[in-house]
Amino acid sequence: MNYDPIKDRLGGIFNRRPFLQRFFYTLLGIFFLRTWYVKREVRHLLFHMGTSPRILDAGTGFGQYTWWILKRWTGARILAVDVKTDYLTALGRFLKHYGVSDRVELQTADLTRDTFEPIYDLVLSVDVMEHIEDDRGVFRNLFASMRAGGYVLVNTPSDLGGSDVAADSDESFIGEHVRDGYNMDDLREKLETAGFRVTKSIYTYGWPGSIAWRILIKWPMQLLNQSFGWILVLPLYYMVALVPGLLMNGLDMVGSNERGTGLIVIAQKPE
Repeated sequence: MNYDPIKDRLGGIFNRRPFLQRFFYTLLGIFFLRTWYVKREVRHLLFHMGTSPRILDAGTGFGQYTWWILKRWTGARILAVDVKTDYLTALGRFLKHYGVSDRVELQTADLTRDTFEPIYDLVLSVDVMEHIEDDRGVFRNLFASMRAGGYVLVNTPSDLGGSDVAADSDESFIGEHVRDGYNMDDLREKLETAGFRVTKSIYTYGWPGSIAWRILIKWPMQLLNQSFGWILVLPLYYMVALVPGLLMNGLDMVGSNERGTGLIVIAQKPE
């Protein structure tokens, strides 16, 4: 299944008005367990970075993490980059409407080729690397774009079914991924080869999170892939599915997953 066209169509609907885009960000933050994990780890990292951290949002997409950081860390300065100019245009309008565009630079960039000024305290790479073949090149470029002592946070599917490969086939649920997911040791090795020191690695989407993914994301997206008209029925669906899905998300966050279909790896550029 091609996931991106549906995602882009939803984004096009919500990006028409700033209040709709803000509502869209809220929905993404509620439904996607990865957002819960990423925000938790970012809070921990930024707590130790002073009042004016510099952040590179490498593959910002809709820009929900850029917006979330700007709201909570008023001294933060962010460079948000993406290959999709339309995403950046919509994000720029949104941030200007809410009066925070002076703290953000938006730039069209190819992470496999481009590097940036080495000033960043934190680099976010959320659901990006599974789309890029030359991941080693990206990690080298991110390393070159950070200050010594800075951190990179990589969130990606794991190779334990992270792209929701069907049990009876080799087909990924998300057709745009160039790999079904990362092996934990493989991702650590690639970051260390680029020069990083891995400081934390965790599995996300254990069995509760995987159930939540199907309830909150996969099944609705499959309906929309059949016909976008199903969007009219989804509010009724979520009246039933939302609470069980969120309970499963919360349960996933409580414990430590020995294995899971998602990965978060945090690494530091040595001093």
